[in-house]
Amino acid sequence: MKISTKGRYAIRLMIDVAEHENSGNVSIKDVAKRQNISLKYLEQIVNLLCKAGFLRSRRGSQGGYQLTRPPEEYTAADILRVTEGNLAPVSCLETEENTCPNRGRCSTIKMWEGLYKAVVDYLSAVTVADLLEGKKANSEDYGYYI
Repeated sequence: MKISTKGRYAIRLMIDVAEHENSGNVSIKDVAKRQNISLKYLEQIVNLLCKAGFLRSRRGSQGGYQLTRPPEEYTAADILRVTEGNLAPVSCLETEENTCPNRGRCSTIKMWEGLYKAVVDYLSAVTVADLLEGKKANSEDYGYYI
């Protein structure tokens, strides 16, 4: 599984908004400059996050973006699901029920399920607040060794 730039930038955007929203609404232009991300690309990501209810926008001269909830309530898994879709490593795990015609005789499904669980558990343990504070900076803090 490879996380796209859209997913990586969405997490950086959420951290940046959390870090600067105490000063008021956060301008997407300012985020683009601070994060060295194309404004047009960031606008696409902002639209996804607004539609998902993660950000709210305000128009006008004092306009910009704010989180709709505290940073502790957003996980990396939540943000990546918005931008990447499902986090499953193989297509047969993308839906609630595995409908793969080979599921009964697949010798690798347990491995893929284990990987999927490890990825989701790991990403679900990391919040925007954690990333903002620089906590849990290495894998030892999460209890996973890869």
